[in-house]
Amino acid sequence: MNKPRKGTGMGFKAKARKHRSDAGEDDSEKKATKFEGEQPCGVRGCENFADKAVGGRSLSIDDAIDVWGSSGYQARKGRVRVCKSCYRKWKKENKNEEMY
Repeated sequence: MNKPRKGTGMGFKAKARKHRSDAGEDDSEKKATKFEGEQPCGVRGCENFADKAVGGRSLSIDDAIDVWGSSGYQARKGRVRVCKSCYRKWKKENKNEEMY
């Protein structure tokens, strides 16, 4: 019932990768560059960036006061922009508290 396939045994993705260099689409040209952030982290002493592209978040001022105190952050428009690592610290601190 089942007949063996004819051809090279390659799937469609393998064929596409093989012929990609023939079409002029090379992966070597698409190297990742290091992200240069625009928004610095709002926590004092932190040198990371709080851009959304690198996992930055925005916390309310009340939430920032709970973790870093009243002078441990820099607010912008009523919110505190934090980098991914500072957000994880805040999340760990508030893990056991009920937010509801």
